[in-house]
Amino acid sequence: MWEQASAELRNTIGETHYQTWITRLQFIGLENSVARFHAPTTFVGDWVSRNYADKILNGINAAGGQASRIDIKVADLPATHAMTQRPTGNGAAAGAEPARAPVPARASATDSELPGATLDHRFRFENFVVGKPNALAHAAARRVAEAGPVTFNPLFLYGGVGLGKTHLMHAIAWELRAGRPDLRVLYLSAEQFMYRFVQALRDKAIMDFKGLFRSVDVLMVDDVQFIAGKESTQEEFFHTFNALVDQNRQIVISADRAPGEIKGLEDRIKSRLQCGLVVDLHPTDYELRLGILQQKADQYADTYGTLTIQPGVLEFLAHRITTNVRVLEGALTRLFAFASLVGREIDMDLVQECLADILRTSEQRVTVEEIQRKVAEHYNVRLADLIGPKRMRTIARPRQVAMFLSKELTARSLPEIGRCFGGRDHTTIMHGVRKITSLRESDRQLNEDLDLLRRLLQS
Repeated sequence: MWEQASAELRNTIGETHYQTWITRLQFIGLENSVARFHAPTTFVGDWVSRNYADKILNGINAAGGQASRIDIKVADLPATHAMTQRPTGNGAAAGAEPARAPVPARASATDSELPGATLDHRFRFENFVVGKPNALAHAAARRVAEAGPVTFNPLFLYGGVGLGKTHLMHAIAWELRAGRPDLRVLYLSAEQFMYRFVQALRDKAIMDFKGLFRSVDVLMVDDVQFIAGKESTQEEFFHTFNALVDQNRQIVISADRAPGEIKGLEDRIKSRLQCGLVVDLHPTDYELRLGILQQKADQYADTYGTLTIQPGVLEFLAHRITTNVRVLEGALTRLFAFASLVGREIDMDLVQECLADILRTSEQRVTVEEIQRKVAEHYNVRLADLIGPKRMRTIARPRQVAMFLSKELTARSLPEIGRCFGGRDHTTIMHGVRKITSLRESDRQLNEDLDLLRRLLQS
């Protein structure tokens, strides 16, 4: 029955999702209308319950069972799902092989001597606030942190400043070191990778460098855009990347933009980075910012003891400080420290007094970047697509709206606006502005969209 149901499930949700989630379950049986399963981790069980419970029930009932709900317990499962098909040189299947290849001879350095960056103890999964803008990135990072079969390689996380890329990278490393101490996990920045490479060239120790970096089980490189334009470093990074992928080792990369948008990065590296799972961390929304503030306020309450924070303060900060999470957390830290020093409760008067400079900054004129973010969010398109070269109507019209609002609400010149839109010519911006101006005369919905976006941007 389960074989029939799971075959139908494979067709319904697709091969990738099936291999990532369903193959990790073990069907125990059907008892009192309850379909019982075992999962390898709580995370897998929770994800399947939230996203695939109805589809699993439909499949079981269609196969002749009578199930009204599913029950997933955590249990150690045999690693039968860790068998994958790897292509031979001509693309034919070479047969089943363990998901992680046998570890080659280690380099001379011990784990404590791996040339990585120091991990921040604050950046763990339990301290990461999940919301709609970062839910997919969080789920993917959790998946990698389980150290299960390598299902997407590399995992590429990208987004603006202060959106949580580095937090997730550190959290993955902490989780792997705690759950799989046998794995060699190396986290470092692209700048550190370049520095180590240059040092190896200078010391004539390039083979030691290659042996060290290619013997790790999980390689994590932060801010990979730093190596753009550095030909020798890109060459070595390319070969290191290929060597680890060939050994089925996990790679996690982060950058401030999508792989295809990193200028100065070789096309072959862009292609490799795009062959895995590319996940965009979107700008924070009000709910996520409020959740982050509430979590931090609870942490500070343990540190500062009797300090009280008046209702409405956190909501005000979440509404006014929209730049990035670091500024938001810094504002709250300053509030608690100031209140502790002067012996006052945290109310709106203290906020206005203590955070005057931050609040003034948030009141500055609307920027083109903020307009782009709001328009992308309103029309449910990716910010990278809004700025990028795609010309589909679903993207071109929101792009023209953003151009129109940029011309109307900012003091930037047409060439300056064009540079903010992927280096477009000023005549392109002028065409977009004229197009929206013309459409406003007959398109009621467009007028409503423009009015709403103005209010959001000027509130």
